[in-house]
Amino acid sequence: MSDLILGIDGGGTLCRAALADGTGAILGRGTSGPANILTDADGAARHIVEAARAALEQAGLGAADLFSIPVFLGLAGSTVPRAAQEIRARLPFARLALDSDGLVALEGALGPGDGSVAVIGTGTIYFIRQAGQMETVGGWGFVLGDLGGGARIGQAAMQEAILAHDGIRTPSALTSVLMAQFGGSPAAMVDFAHSARPADFAERAALVFDHAETGDSTALRVIRLSAHAIDEALDRLYAVAGPLPLCLVGGLADRYAPWIAERHRSRLRKPRGDGLAGAIALAQRHFVPGTGAAA
Repeated sequence: MSDLILGIDGGGTLCRAALADGTGAILGRGTSGPANILTDADGAARHIVEAARAALEQAGLGAADLFSIPVFLGLAGSTVPRAAQEIRARLPFARLALDSDGLVALEGALGPGDGSVAVIGTGTIYFIRQAGQMETVGGWGFVLGDLGGGARIGQAAMQEAILAHDGIRTPSALTSVLMAQFGGSPAAMVDFAHSARPADFAERAALVFDHAETGDSTALRVIRLSAHAIDEALDRLYAVAGPLPLCLVGGLADRYAPWIAERHRSRLRKPRGDGLAGAIALAQRHFVPGTGAAA
């Protein structure tokens, strides 16, 4: 199995795996659930293995082959050392390299070139690469970070629904729909929120964008505040990298494109590929001789 590599792109909503040969040609793909190692290490490990096994199965290989194939993992939450250490101990791979889902997104979007990438999905993380040097902005997780991410959008919208129920904010179609999801019971909504994972909040982000596009006052407030948080981070990228290419990637990238400030929209570039393509490219670099292998 020395000529095979695995690339894994694990975010807060989805984990995707691809098996490739040494040239980067994809032989099989697999998908599983969330892989945020900071919020649920056990669940992330299970989904990583499920996605990898599915990729091997599609390529006609058995589960036992999983243990001999080197893997590059780009995982949400890996910027926190404790989380990275814990996931390493839970995974069965004999040889692995681990970094953030933001790094694989950057590699997929830009290839080896310079530029900036904003990864906007369940959470948010930003990468700058310039003259071979990397800088990361954000990626600190839902509790203290992820401003503008889908989880924060969903949480904020649910807060608005509670405020509308109490008569503090004006009700809207969005607050009514959200409250109806819990049988009209604010207590049921609060009970859900106390046990919810970031991915559970993020499931409501698309609904908020949909209502914002119809002019819903609550949705507009949430999305405008969220877009402002994204703009602040993009301002930081510009301060460091200047007018280098900027790519928005992740599950909410397309939804955000019309909401960010014009100063950022004017320098957006279409990504070359996705995070899974980036994970395969980095796996090649680490494990395939003659491609800049580091291991």
